[in-house]
Amino acid sequence: MDIKRYLEEKKGLVDSYLERYFSSKIMPEILHSAMTYSLFAGGKRIRPVFSLISYESLGGDPLRILPQASSLELIHTYSLIHDDLPAMDNDDMRRGRPTNHRVYGEAMAILAGDGLLTEAFHMLTTNEGGLSDKALLRAVRDIAQKAGIYGMVAGQAQDILSENSEPDKDILEFIHSHKTAALITASLRLGPILAESDDNILSLFTAYGNNIGMVFQIVDDILDLTGDPSKTGKSSGSDERKKKLTYPRVYGIERSRQKARELVEEAIELISTLGEGAKPLKEVALYLLKRSS
Repeated sequence: MDIKRYLEEKKGLVDSYLERYFSSKIMPEILHSAMTYSLFAGGKRIRPVFSLISYESLGGDPLRILPQASSLELIHTYSLIHDDLPAMDNDDMRRGRPTNHRVYGEAMAILAGDGLLTEAFHMLTTNEGGLSDKALLRAVRDIAQKAGIYGMVAGQAQDILSENSEPDKDILEFIHSHKTAALITASLRLGPILAESDDNILSLFTAYGNNIGMVFQIVDDILDLTGDPSKTGKSSGSDERKKKLTYPRVYGIERSRQKARELVEEAIELISTLGEGAKPLKEVALYLLKRSS
């Protein structure tokens, strides 16, 4: 299986949908410009793609849930805009170009993030695929929980509180299981939720998603130290300069890589019961792991 081509095809579906969705100008135009500046900055669309894969692995047509999957990219983009603000991580570069607040100012960057987050839930409830109202309501509740005070927001809050603190394994796990893994888990849960799968299948995707979310963060932590800035789109060593709690800081690079390998092995074992539908999920897990070496 050519996993890169497979992921690019899925990414293309999301990109096309988002371009159509935002083709009409929002007023004032500078708000539209600020929102789309970050939304179309060249992201990999990993979260929407995970949703499409999870739905397809259960026999569904991914086109049926494009609005719901794509809404996750709006939530992710809002979080990046806000994370980069001077009051938070104070970053100047994101994906190889100036961060949103450096181009549009802090006030407009905040509003662009607010707009993307709110519009995400409008997009999430755009029912073009004939999904059941029950499934959509469950999806809204699930994503709100994983993106909010019990998930991503809590993780970001703890991340800020933990800067300059001593290495702590428990706090590290809390930060990354909430800040990163929660929304990735939500993206993988979206497929079975919208397919109205039974609780056993949902639990399987939940466990797989948590593992993959943690792998994604471990790899990002490693790349912050070892990655090529021309490829990662941000300066290397930024986490270390800010004394953030990261896996390499707590465990070292080699133990972090080993931990990522163990999580991938567990994830692959979890979804092995899906048969042929598990193949893309397995290949994605292995693909993420390769980024750390």
